[in-house]
Parts: sequence; structure tokens; C-alpha cells
Amino acid sequence: MKANKLMVFVLLILTFQTFGQVYTDKVVGKSNEFLKDSLKTEKYPYALPIWGEKVAQRGYNLPYSAGVSVNYFWQKSDLIINKLEVGFNYGQKLNLDEIVRFNKSYVEASVLTIRPDIWLLPFLNIYGIFGKVNTSTNIAAGIWIPDADNNWSEIADFSTNANFNATTFGLGLTPTIGIGGGWFALDMNMAWTDISSLDKPAFSYIFGPRFGKTFKLKKPDQNVTAWIGGFRVHISGDTNGDLPLSDFINLDNAQQKVENGLEKIGENQEKVDTWWDGLTPVEQKNPVNVAKYNTANRALESAGNILTSLDGALSTAENSSVQYSLQKKPKDMWNFIIGSQYQYNKHFMFRAECGFLGSRTQVLGSFQYRFGL
Repeated sequence: MKANKLMVFVLLILTFQTFGQVYTDKVVGKSNEFLKDSLKTEKYPYALPIWGEKVAQRGYNLPYSAGVSVNYFWQKSDLIINKLEVGFNYGQKLNLDEIVRFNKSYVEASVLTIRPDIWLLPFLNIYGIFGKVNTSTNIAAGIWIPDADNNWSEIADFSTNANFNATTFGLGLTPTIGIGGGWFALDMNMAWTDISSLDKPAFSYIFGPRFGKTFKLKKPDQNVTAWIGGFRVHISGDTNGDLPLSDFINLDNAQQKVENGLEKIGENQEKVDTWWDGLTPVEQKNPVNVAKYNTANRALESAGNILTSLDGALSTAENSSVQYSLQKKPKDMWNFIIGSQYQYNKHFMFRAECGFLGSRTQVLGSFQYRFGL
């Protein structure tokens, strides 16, 4: 088996975070007395957020109540895959967990999104996510079988570097609070990514706590903000899909791979049978030997079944298809993030953020425009 696009599901890991760092800030300090007094006396001119006027009159500086941002997000993440089942031409699916071993599997993705948002409450922002996704998936794995001594060896390998496009949409909310320029925010969003090769949109959930500080510049309403935080990704565990056989393997050398694999299976089965028949009746009752024998037979049978099924599918390769199901998760759910934002005024903001540590690396760039509503 070669060049496998079976793992198209890795698009799920494209989840992203598009939180723009503005917040309701409690004005404190003698140097800010004039601003604090003006907030208390001026009439709040907008319908949102709810209770905006009451909060402003208590000395809180509110951002404009609506906004839209354009975001570019890039990330690379390692994956863990298990409970893999594969079938051909809508036949029985075979469980391959015991014989398939994945090497380094990861996905690179770039996402361009538009995110409209409103401040529903003075300390609660809600937003939508609409975007286009471009990905490159990299999967490397092999089929392994045991011999009579329980030594496992690889009889076939497969790998892929496939590119996919998808659309994504989602909803999010961000509770946040600020006092004297220091702030704390909890960003949460849910997204669904529509991938043609999957039977339903892929679901993901993002959680991102952040702590930060805003530093005023000389011009009014101009500032720089810096923050640190975490980034947690949860993706739906079960994935089912259907692909043409030509997207599953490299047809140029697939037949030779199958024949070589079946020959190796036959050789190892003969070694296992010879070892077992050479044991005494007492040794054949030893639980260790029984477990070794059963494991070897089960693995060899599983490998033989999948290669035999593939051999049959190759006879009608142009019309054959592959059905699969599996469970997957990010290798690390959490990683560390740092970021900064330059606010030109209360209308225009530019933001950059990067994530690292663990097995995920990510970069985000964003431009935001805000207005009263």
C-alpha cells in the first residue's frame, strides 16, 4: 500500500482562533480622572452593548460595539490516529489497529477568515467565523506482522502529501474584563469544516485563556497591547469517509506491493505454525505461548485479509472505492501563545500572535475595523 489519502480527516485540525483584543476597561488612576469624569457625564450613543450606558457611567471605557476582522492563520500539528477500519467497494470494513503503525503524521494549514462580531454585553463579545481552508496533509505508516519469535517487521508502507480545500463556519464568544489596562479574556469557539471526502462537516472546539496589558501611546486612543496565554484544541473523534481507490494508493506499484506483502505473510505464517507444532503439549498449554500464538495468527490473518481485499479492488481499480472510519486527536491538546496588537485608534487595529511548545506551531495575523452599533 502506497500514497494514502485515507487520512483526509486531518482537516479537522484546522481549527483556529480569531479573537481581536479589545475589551471593556475600568478607568483608574489620577492621570485618567478627566477620561473617567467624561465617561460618567457623556450620554452613551449606541444601542449595544446592553447596559452600555450604565457601565460607561460607572467609569468603564467601552470599545465600539461592532466590528469585522480579516484574519490569516497558519498552523502545523502532529496527530494521533487509532481505531482504523478500512473496506473496499462497500464490502466489510476490517480493523487494522493491530497491524498498522503510524510514523510522523501531521497537517499544515492556511486559513483566511472573516469574523464579524458584536459586544452583546459590556463584558461579553460574540462573533461568527466564515473562511476558506487550504491544507497539506502528510501521513506515513506501514503494515507490520509478527514472526514465531514475536518479532514484528514491516511488509508494506504507505505515505501521502495531499492537498485539500474546504470551507469553514463557526460561532464564538469571549467573556473578558479589564482594569487599568490589565485584562483577562476567555475565548471559546465552535467551528464546522465542510470537507467533500467526509460524510458530514468536521466539528472542532477551541478554548483560549489570555492575560495581557495595554500600554498607552502619545496619541489619544492609540496603544499597544501584549499578552500570553494558552490554546486548546478539541476535535470530534470519529471520522467516516469514502474515497476513490486512486486517491488511496499509488496504482503504479500497488500490485507489486500487494504480492510482496502476501508472500511475506505466507512465510511468517509457516514459521509460526512450525514453532507451534514443535512445542510439547505442556508448552502448548503455557499461557505465554498461547497468547503469542493467538496474537501472531490474528495479526497475520488481518494483514492477509486487507491485502487480499486490496488485490481484488485493484482488478477494477478505475471503478473501485475505499470506505474508512477512524478516531483521531491532536498529539497535544494545549500549546503556549504570545501576541501583540497595535491600535491606531478605536476603529483600526492590527494584531499578530504565535503559538509554540508541544507538537503544534501556529501564526495568526489580523486586521480589524470597529464601529458603533
